[in-house]
Parts: sequence; structure tokens; C-alpha cells
Amino acid sequence: MSSRTDSLSQKDLKRLCSLIYERSGINISSEKQTMLEGRLRRRLTALKLGSYGEYCKYLFDDHDDQELGHLIDAVSTNKTDFFREKEHFDRLVAKALPELMASNKNSHELFFWSAGCSTGEEPYTLAMVLDDYGRSHAGFRFRVLATDISTVVLEKAKRGVFHSDVLAPVPLEFRRRYFMRSRDRRSQLLRVVPELRETIEFQWLNLMDEFRLPQLADIIFCRNVVIYFDRPTQEQLFRKMACQLAPGGYIFVGHSESLHHMDVPLAPVAAAIYKKVESHGSTRS
Repeated sequence: MSSRTDSLSQKDLKRLCSLIYERSGINISSEKQTMLEGRLRRRLTALKLGSYGEYCKYLFDDHDDQELGHLIDAVSTNKTDFFREKEHFDRLVAKALPELMASNKNSHELFFWSAGCSTGEEPYTLAMVLDDYGRSHAGFRFRVLATDISTVVLEKAKRGVFHSDVLAPVPLEFRRRYFMRSRDRRSQLLRVVPELRETIEFQWLNLMDEFRLPQLADIIFCRNVVIYFDRPTQEQLFRKMACQLAPGGYIFVGHSESLHHMDVPLAPVAAAIYKKVESHGSTRS
């Protein structure tokens, strides 16, 4: 085995970028060669390969589907925080939930989808806020589906174990109610309580695939996910998501993301918040 990793050839770079785009929707331009090489170094080490050329031969010639999963894991960006963009959760409690409860004549369980959930901070934040809301609103019931394309982050999310440092944005009352400490009092790790973990189902999902949720979602959180997609892919994705959203339901996106001029049945109601329009036709936001 060679000890050199060299650089990606232009041929291999284009093949990798094309494969990543085709299978995940993530748009990596050839200008990001250094970033891509950095992300792939761990895979070369894990596979005991000495060059990027050897890696591409292994990936393309051997048609290793498992390695394709590792590749998508490597290039996925998984930055997340508890209570990220807190105003979204404030708006959820003040406006969206009362509205959904008022229109929920059949008292069904509200269904929430956290798309691109990463290591779990977003769906756990959502579950805490929803559980807290239910404590003062009789009959309120919910469940959360959390999905991601990365198997690595999903495994971490399922465990629900976090270092105390990352819990800084969580209100003290919520930390006391929804997290439990290790028996080792020296440990800085805390785990989400079982009762809250049970309200969330974590699943692998590639947003580029054709998918169908178990039921129409009342609210979708898809924040800071589509910024890695090109504009046509973004529009395609939001059109698919709108089909999985109940009439009058909401989609929350990242503040750096916009559906402006997209042909989707979603109308803006607040900063980075859109509502599914009642008509069957599409509308340009």
C-alpha cells in the first residue's frame, strides 16, 4: 500500500461530485476539491488505501453500496444545536399549535417531521417544547418522525446522549425535567429521559428518493438542509414535501433559505415559515 494520498484527478473529482449529487442531492462544485479530499481522508484510512485513485477504483469498480453510504456520511454537514433559531419554537407555541388545535376537530394526534435531523438536537428540542405545551393543554397529543441520510448521526441521535456543554441553550427547567445524569457524578454526559425518547421515531431517509410519510405531517421542520442543494433540487424537494403536508400545515426552513419564486403550494407567513395553501394549484411564494 502506498503511503501517499496525492490529489483527486479531475476525472475522479467529477465522477465523485456527480455521484454525490445524483444519490443525495448535495451539490459539491469542483472548486471544493480540497474540502472533499479532507472529508475522504478518514475513508482512505479506514479502508487502508493509499490514494484517492485507489478509493475511486474501490467505490466505482467494486460497486460497493455500503461504501456509498459511508461517502454520503463523509460529505454531509451535520451542524446543529438545541433551540437553534429559537424564534421558530416561540412562533410554534404562540401561533401554529393553537391554530392546529382549534382546527383539529377530530382530536387526532399531531404529526411532526424533522427532516435532516442530524444528531438529534432539533427533534429533541421539538419534543420538549411539544411535551411542555401538552402539560397545559388537555387532549394535546403528538409524535415526531426524525430522518437523516447519515447513518452515523442517526445512531447518535437514537441514543439521546449529550455532553453538558451542548445543553447550554436548553432552559434550566427543561434540563431538569427532560435529561438524566449518569450514575457517575463525574461524568458530563446526560441522556434524554425515556418518556421523551419514546415520542420520537428515528429513520434513515434520502430526500432524493421517492418517499411517503406514514401520514400527512401537520408541521415539517426542514432547516438548514437545502442550502447544500442547487435551486432546481430545492424546488423539487419542497414540492415533494408539500405533498406530505396536511392542508393548512406549516414548513419551517432555515433563515438563510427561501422559497421565493418557487412553484410550490406554500405561502410565507413569517420569517422562514411557510403554510400550505388550501387550493389544489401551486402558487409562487
